[in-house]
Amino acid sequence: MTKRIFVLAAFLTLAVTGAALAGSTGRSAHVVSTAKNATLGKTVLVNLKGRTLYSLSVERKGKFICTDKTCLSFWHPLVVKAGVTPTGAKSLGTVRRPDGSRQVTYRGGPLYTFSGDQRRNDAKGEGFKDVGVWHAATAGASAPPAATTTTTTGGGYYG
Repeated sequence: MTKRIFVLAAFLTLAVTGAALAGSTGRSAHVVSTAKNATLGKTVLVNLKGRTLYSLSVERKGKFICTDKTCLSFWHPLVVKAGVTPTGAKSLGTVRRPDGSRQVTYRGGPLYTFSGDQRRNDAKGEGFKDVGVWHAATAGASAPPAATTTTTTGGGYYG
């Protein structure tokens, strides 16, 4: 009987260890959090460094406007490796950018940080107008029109 218990305990230990290792393969990555932004008076999405995340009003359904060197020098896409499921807030997904990278989306809107934000809680990109209007991604806000998003498993976070 003691031998059976030992074998069962060893088997369970291996099963638990295997499950833990399988869960750490990078299939999902915590890349977004929420933070109360005093300037905006709202709870917004932030990246892991606490920088406000924004979306451009006209970027929906897989249509990208911010693709040229000038735009990307101000607005930095939040990207993950192919196959990663982003976590940290509800309604996250990914969409393939024109350069092939996978950009994190919130309620269908691709997420970016703004180069003008230097500290946690900065929101200097809020209301910035060019071909559309940039807005901080607000937690719990009503959903914009749905975009084409794809989430899969694998990889890890970068960017």
